[in-house]
Amino acid sequence: MKKIISIILAAALVIALSACNQSSATYTIGILEYSTHEAQSLAVQGFMDALTEKLGNEVSFQKQHASGDANSATLIANNFVTQNVDLILCDNTQSLQISAAATATIPVLGAAVTDYAQALNVSLASASTGINVSGTSDLAPLESQAEMILELFPDAKNVGLIYCSSEVNSLYQINSVQQYLLSKGISCAEFAFTDSNDLAAAVQTACEFSNVIYLPTDNTIAECTGIINDICHVAKVPVIAGEKGICSGCGVATLSIDYYELGKKTGLMAYEILTNGADISKMPIEYDENCTKMYNKEIAEELGITVPEDYIPIE
Repeated sequence: MKKIISIILAAALVIALSACNQSSATYTIGILEYSTHEAQSLAVQGFMDALTEKLGNEVSFQKQHASGDANSATLIANNFVTQNVDLILCDNTQSLQISAAATATIPVLGAAVTDYAQALNVSLASASTGINVSGTSDLAPLESQAEMILELFPDAKNVGLIYCSSEVNSLYQINSVQQYLLSKGISCAEFAFTDSNDLAAAVQTACEFSNVIYLPTDNTIAECTGIINDICHVAKVPVIAGEKGICSGCGVATLSIDYYELGKKTGLMAYEILTNGADISKMPIEYDENCTKMYNKEIAEELGITVPEDYIPIE
């Protein structure tokens, strides 16, 4: 049944893409959204706004959503290639990998992809990929995020690190945070899960071990914050999150970037490629250097946690 649904969805996507009216715009951008995620949506919107501000009606966007299905995402990417769009924007690691596999010539930009080297299996020795892919990274300073755990919970001895094993970017974050915490004498344990079906069991086990839990920027986690919050709330175990969206759902605090501004950065990169002939293979991956300490007021109050004055409440 799942395979049949996937085929039906793929067919519908072909029809939708084929039915798109021919645009009189100078540039056509294909936008591949892999899944529903507030942070990714903000990045995509920032991208579109930045390019529209620069190019006005000279640019048109074909935004297609894969609903978390790899087959649908592949179909969308291949159709963008068939239409010979001027550039493809990807909203996460999966969409980036699929688009990069679909074309070696059309520029592919990622908005808020955490680690391009692991995602594409390339070296970033010169800060660029060397292929037709570049973009922005949502990687916040991981040591600074780890330091938040020590700042807010100085008596914590055991930190649980929960992540989705199918997301390579999540493991990279976990390893970096764990290395820092171990250097400070904090005991750490990893709790991996494969998908949303076994997430609850991983969180429950992590709560039994942990004084504090750390959650990286992880798409599956972002979609399941309600599950995590229900378990951690009962166990009274606080969570430090990798980004604002996750923190608003189940965390106490985060050191978060502005995904909309990151999307705008990506849009300016696209502008340079489209209008000034910038070589994407030589464009360095860009980062948001303006990270903000934020906290979830409701959860902090429930757990009796006093947050320093330099933390901003999440609205």
